[in-house]
Amino acid sequence: MKFQYAAERILSVFELSGFVRTDPAILQPADIFLDLSGEEIRQRLFLTTDSEGRELTLRPEFTIPVARLYLESLSAGKPHSYCYSGPVFRARPNESSEFIQAGIESFGRSDREAADAEILARALEALQSADARDVDVRLGDTGLFNALLNALGLAPLWVRKLKRAFAKGILTRETLDELADFVPPTSQHAGLLGTLEGQDPKAARAFVEDLLKIAGISSVGGRSAAEIAERFLSQASNETAGSLTKEARTILARYCDIEGPPDDVSTDLRTLSDDADLKLDPVLDAYDTRIGFIAARGIKPQDLTFSTRFGRNLDYYTGAVFEVRNAGLPESKPIVGGGRYDRLLQSLGAAEPIPAVGCAIFIDRLAGVTI
Repeated sequence: MKFQYAAERILSVFELSGFVRTDPAILQPADIFLDLSGEEIRQRLFLTTDSEGRELTLRPEFTIPVARLYLESLSAGKPHSYCYSGPVFRARPNESSEFIQAGIESFGRSDREAADAEILARALEALQSADARDVDVRLGDTGLFNALLNALGLAPLWVRKLKRAFAKGILTRETLDELADFVPPTSQHAGLLGTLEGQDPKAARAFVEDLLKIAGISSVGGRSAAEIAERFLSQASNETAGSLTKEARTILARYCDIEGPPDDVSTDLRTLSDDADLKLDPVLDAYDTRIGFIAARGIKPQDLTFSTRFGRNLDYYTGAVFEVRNAGLPESKPIVGGGRYDRLLQSLGAAEPIPAVGCAIFIDRLAGVTI
């Protein structure tokens, strides 16, 4: 099947479902992706500058560009859904650096769990329209993992390290054992850090950003001044971070072992929450509601796999996430990836958080699952 033909068939499915077609500009401001995308994309950007010296990038994905168009539209702040198809550009080992993505983004819906279920259902319908059927669906929940970390009351240093391992998909018992042996380093900049520690986080970050800009530093190694400032300030908590306690390691190890059909996972998570007195009922209630909406869409929960270790390596995800892969090659790269990103639009300039969820289909990876 020709890639463009498959993309058009998929786009037609999305448009018939009520998603409005859009086509954001190929050239985008680079700083937005450097600040918000995460290392997975930051290190793969194709950068250039315009005649006024502003740094631009070839569009590496669609979510942020579509979100920017939504915020500039009359629909901003109201429920609205978009679909798209077109080329994106980022360095990919052993794959073309220019490739076609098709996808959907839904903004402003307060019925989050129902919206999550719809995005998954529309993605699977689109794959079927392209005759892609032999697939496995994997679910995860960034919000659930963050709620667990909050319940454990860990120092910021450990929260960052655990979130990084989760995003990279390496949160295992072995990783936890390695973290247990980690000793926070003594800072070489104790004077400045001591001055900033305990100050308002936004003011302290702005101060360090200003210092970097005065020094003429806008980015280093693909990281923006804002991210450099954030990493620098994170060192202020190192010396008081202490160790990752045995109790926390035990709970985290038990958590990351939970995997299987969503209904079974729900039972295991509630048992863990009760045993450790984590008080995770609100986020688990949302989890169960989401699975109910998925089932109502005609998707059998027993055909899905939920893994507590599964997160997507993009910084803006905040809630439920999913990937679809070739069932015959479970270690292959995802054909579809998506999830909830409720804080992204505020980071792009919205006055308050706006619920948002979406997914993208890698059209060039359909060849392995079409019939």
